[in-house]
Amino acid sequence: MKLHFSKKALLIFTISLAFLTIAIFPFGENKPIKYIERHTNKLKTEKVAGEFWLKWLYNNPIGELSLYALVKRKLISDFYGNRMNSANSKTKIAKFISDFNIEMHKFENTDYKSFNDFFTRKYKPEFIKIDTNSNVLISPADSKVLAYKNIQNTNFIVKGAKFNLSEFLQNDSLANVYKDGSLFIFRLCPADYHRFHFPFSGTTLKNTKINGFYYSVSPIALRKNVEIYCENKREYTIFKTQYFDNVIMAEVGATLVGSIINTHKSKKLLKGEEKGFFKFGGSTIILILKKGTIKIDNDLISNTLNNLETEIKFGEQIALKYH
Repeated sequence: MKLHFSKKALLIFTISLAFLTIAIFPFGENKPIKYIERHTNKLKTEKVAGEFWLKWLYNNPIGELSLYALVKRKLISDFYGNRMNSANSKTKIAKFISDFNIEMHKFENTDYKSFNDFFTRKYKPEFIKIDTNSNVLISPADSKVLAYKNIQNTNFIVKGAKFNLSEFLQNDSLANVYKDGSLFIFRLCPADYHRFHFPFSGTTLKNTKINGFYYSVSPIALRKNVEIYCENKREYTIFKTQYFDNVIMAEVGATLVGSIINTHKSKKLLKGEEKGFFKFGGSTIILILKKGTIKIDNDLISNTLNNLETEIKFGEQIALKYH
C-alpha cells in the first residue's frame, strides 16, 4: 500500500523534524574535557555527570533559553537539592558509585539516608594525608585545579579571558591589594569528595556573602561564559596567616548545589581542619594570595599554561612560602 503526502504535509513534517533536531541536540564546540592526572602525569578525559544536558544547556538555542530563564536560578537548585535530601534519592547511590568508580572503602559511613548524605561523605582518618610543613600551602579539596602566578595575566579556557577580581570581590580597594597576586581555582566534580578544608593555619578576619546565580562551573559552561565566577552566588573570607600573609578563600555555588555549608565556627583555624562542604552538585573553591607570598608548584603552572587542569587530592602541596 502506497502512502501519499501533500507538499504541505511534507513541509510541516520537515520543519517539525528540523525543530526537534535543534531542540534536542547540542551544537557548537563539544570537545571532551581533558586534564592531567598528577600522580601519573598522564592526560585523561573527564567523565562528566549529566554531560549531555550540560552540552544541551550551553550549546543549544533552546537549552540556552532554559538556562537563562530558569536553570541558573536559586529555585531550581533548591528544588533539586531538596530532592537529593529525600529518602527516595537513596536509589541513585549505587549506580553513581558504579558509574564513577568511587572507592567506598575510603569513607566512614556507608549506611546513607539520602543521596546528599552520601554526597557529603567523610574520609576515614587513615586516608587523609596532609603535608604538615608550615611553609607548604596545600590543596583544600579533591579537585581539578588551575593555578596562576599573576591574576592580571590569567588566561582561561577561552583564550584571552581574564579573571575580574574587582567584580568577583565586589570591593575595589580589596581587589587593588591582590590585583597582581596569585590565584588558584579548584573545581569539584559531582563524583569528588565534597568537603573542603583549610590549606593553612591562621585566624579569621572578615567574611563576605554575595548573592548571585547558579550557572554550571564545568569547562563546558566556561567555554560559553567565562564571567560565571563573578555572576554566581559566592562567599569569601579573609584569613590572617603567619607564612602567607592575608589570604582570601572563597566558595562559589553552581547549578544544582543545594547549599554551601561552612561548619567551622572558631576564629582560629588549623591547616587541614574541615571548613565546610557543598551539598549536591559540583562547585568551586578559589584561593587568592598577595604578590610575593608563594612559589606555585611548577607542574600546576605548566599545565595551566597549556589550558589543562591538574587533578589533585586534598592535603597535597600546591605551593611553597616564597623566600
